[in-house]
Amino acid sequence: MYKRYVKRALDLTLALVLGVALMPLLLAIALWIKLDSRGPVLFTQTRLGKDEKPFKIYKFRTMRKDAPRNVATSLMAGSSRYITRAGRLLRSTSLDELPQLINIIKGDMSFVGFRPCLWNERELDEERRRTGAYRVRPGITGLAQIRGRDELPPGLKAELDGAYARHVGFDYDMRIVTKTLFAVFYKEGYREGDGFDAHGEPIRKGRRSGAR
Repeated sequence: MYKRYVKRALDLTLALVLGVALMPLLLAIALWIKLDSRGPVLFTQTRLGKDEKPFKIYKFRTMRKDAPRNVATSLMAGSSRYITRAGRLLRSTSLDELPQLINIIKGDMSFVGFRPCLWNERELDEERRRTGAYRVRPGITGLAQIRGRDELPPGLKAELDGAYARHVGFDYDMRIVTKTLFAVFYKEGYREGDGFDAHGEPIRKGRRSGAR
């Protein structure tokens, strides 16, 4: 009942309320991005959602216009040189994810799920198929985001995503959202431009993986 109907109703209601309440902040961020560097305010990219269906994700743009478009930051050579001044703060605070309220309203995403990956992140995609993570909508946050976030190799991340898909519930979602707030505040597991070596260990040269 919760997974099929209540979760979606709560997502939609909360996304609409937050969209209105945060409008001054959203407009201020949009103006900052526009003044800080050339390019659009929003960045869109194709990601894999529920049942592996592709959808267009919305984020505040945090990189220059000439940055490689369909490459995860963890795989991008010299990614830090592409990140704008505004982008550094937006990414470290996860404020760049706020436009995904649009994705939640459209039904592409939920507040809690798995973080949607690029279509060409093949290892993570295959592992998520194996663990059944694609049975739910992707989310702004998820179990993997409070258990290591960017420090997790693809296999472990997919295991956590699959575990969430098997245990979706209201209490579970509330715990994840609460722990996410603490994780974002203390920047737990936050890395920019990390990759993983042949043994699945994070290469600590920068911070945060993921596209812009």
